[in-house]
Amino acid sequence: KRTHTMDLKESCPSVSIPSSDEHREKKKRFTVYKVLVSVGRNEWFVFRRYAEFDKLYNTLKKQFPTMNLKIPAKRIFGDNFDPDFIKQRRAGLNEFIQNLVRQPELCNHPDVRAFLQMDNPKHQSDPSEDEDERSNRKLNSTSQNINLGPSGNPHAKPTDFDFLKVIGKGSFGKVLLAKRKLDGKYYAVKVLQKKIVLNRKEQKHIMAERNVLLKNVKHPFLVGLHYSFQTVEKLYFVLDFVNGGELFFHLQRERSFPEHRARFYAAEIASALGYLHSINIVYRDLKPENILLDSLGHVVLTDFGLCKEGIASSDTTATFCGTPE
Repeated sequence: KRTHTMDLKESCPSVSIPSSDEHREKKKRFTVYKVLVSVGRNEWFVFRRYAEFDKLYNTLKKQFPTMNLKIPAKRIFGDNFDPDFIKQRRAGLNEFIQNLVRQPELCNHPDVRAFLQMDNPKHQSDPSEDEDERSNRKLNSTSQNINLGPSGNPHAKPTDFDFLKVIGKGSFGKVLLAKRKLDGKYYAVKVLQKKIVLNRKEQKHIMAERNVLLKNVKHPFLVGLHYSFQTVEKLYFVLDFVNGGELFFHLQRERSFPEHRARFYAAEIASALGYLHSINIVYRDLKPENILLDSLGHVVLTDFGLCKEGIASSDTTATFCGTPE
């Protein structure tokens, strides 16, 4: 902890204001700006109102009269909650705070450090969270690490990605479309709540799915796992992103496929299942909703939660899978 504190004290942070939100308190309405702060591998965020930016600006202006910083002016007339106005103000505040931290004399000023919570970061940043998850974070907290095996990447973290939108939801978490900042590649990132996994004693089940996903990377018609990592509260599985939609969607839209197209899909599905069988895995959840199409129209099987490992060709299973109808 001492080294962590020293690192923060010796470095000027990188900052940005990625978003704003409208809040109400005692019947008063106001806009809050989310300030993302990062120093090395440490990243957190603070929420500040325009009045707090204005107060910081005036404090610094008195002590550094020659400083070359500007802040968006107060709006006397007009709608302070107009989306275009808020967007323009956020851009101006973003420019102000970025210019401020580029100047060591200013970024290490006690008021600036307090404004950015440099000496006491409270909200460790997890860009995969939505507001409901963030407000419930304390309820779902667990410090227990889960062994991710050979897929685990100890250096990966949520802030390696820009999380763009939710593309799937389940009982343990959700799947997000994410763009990796390092190389701009798109992935489907499965985010699971560790407390739910552990409380429901599903750790073995989740790890079995991970094992299958790792082996899938070798086959073109199966969604594969590139790597996984974890935070205190969550597990992250970085998967292939398949952008052609579900076969179920295409079947609903077109009602039926011509025979040559149906044969094409059947052959690729058989190839995928044959590969799984060759490594003693039974799929057990084949349905149009779990068959995706890639950008070239090829089949890709997904959702391996019901897979069973270690099943030889002569063996059978006795578990009922699926929903009775």
